[in-house]
Amino acid sequence: MRDILITGGAGFIGSNLAHKLQELYPETRIVVFDKFRDGTKFDTSHNERFLGHFKNLIGFRGEIIAGDLRNKSDLEKLKKYDFGTIFHEGAVSDTTVIDENFVMETNLNSFHDLIELAKEKNAKLIYASSAGTYGNSPAPNRVGEGENPENVYGFSKLMMDRVAQNSDYKNIIGLRYFNVYGEREKYKMNSASMIFQLRNQILETGRVRLFEFGEQKRDFVYIDDVVQANLLAMRSDANGIFNVGSGIARTFNDIVEILLSEMKEIVEIEYIKNPYTFYQNHTEADISKTEKILGYEPEFSLEDGIKKYLESDLI
Repeated sequence: MRDILITGGAGFIGSNLAHKLQELYPETRIVVFDKFRDGTKFDTSHNERFLGHFKNLIGFRGEIIAGDLRNKSDLEKLKKYDFGTIFHEGAVSDTTVIDENFVMETNLNSFHDLIELAKEKNAKLIYASSAGTYGNSPAPNRVGEGENPENVYGFSKLMMDRVAQNSDYKNIIGLRYFNVYGEREKYKMNSASMIFQLRNQILETGRVRLFEFGEQKRDFVYIDDVVQANLLAMRSDANGIFNVGSGIARTFNDIVEILLSEMKEIVEIEYIKNPYTFYQNHTEADISKTEKILGYEPEFSLEDGIKKYLESDLI
C-alpha cells in the first residue's frame, strides 16, 4: 500500500486507528501528524488546547511529525510522502470552547489545505465530522436533515461537510461520529465519554451524579466500531457523508446500571440540575446509508462495549 497519514494521530480516535492500521498493514509506512499538548489551556475550559498525548502512541512503530494544522510550513513537511490515504482526525473537539476564531482556523481552514494535499497525491481523504452538526434536531439523525449546530465546534464540522460536498475533488468521505468511547480516551480529560466519567465517579467518590433525571439519550459507539468504519471508508469507492454510531440511543441511567453490574458496585445516585443552556437530550444515528454503502455493521452493544472497555489495560 501507499503511505498513510493520520492527522491528530496522538489523540483518542487517531491513535486507535494508527495501532490498528499498523497491525493490518505492517509493511506500510504510517505517518502520524499531531500538535502534542503544550500545557496551554482555553480560558473557558478546564481542558488543554491540544489533547494529543505521547502515551497513546506507545507501541506505534511508524513515523511521527509534531506540527500544527494551522501552520502551513508544518503541513509542507507532509508533501515528501506518497500518501494513498489521509485520515484527518485532528481538530479542536472540546464543545465548550467559545474561542470561535481558534476553532474555525484549526478545524475549517486547515481542511482546505488537507483537500489540496489529497488532490496533489491523488489520495483518499477520510475526515472526522460530528453528530454535533445536528444540535438538538429531532432524532433519529439523518445526513442532510435538520443540521442545526449549537456550538462553534459543531458549526466548524458542518462547514467542513459543506466544503467537502462542494469540492471538485470527489475522493472524500466524511464520518459523523456520535458519542465515541473506549481505550485511549482518558487524555481527553473533561471531554472524555460519559462511560469514562461515570466509571471514575464510582471509583473515586462511591456515588454517581447525573443531570435530572438520567433519561437523556445518546448514541454511544465503541471505538472498535469507529475504527471499522474508517477502514471500510478507506476500501470504498464511495464519497459523501456518513453517520457512525450504534444506531440505538441509550440513557445515562443505562450506563450506570451496566457499570454497576460489571464493577459489582452499589452506589448512591444523585440527580442534579443541568447548568448548561444548551444540552443535547437525544441523539441517535440513522446508519442505514452507512450500512448500505460502506457495509458498516456495529459489532458492540453498549453492554458489550463497556464490558470490553473495563477489561482493558488502557482505560
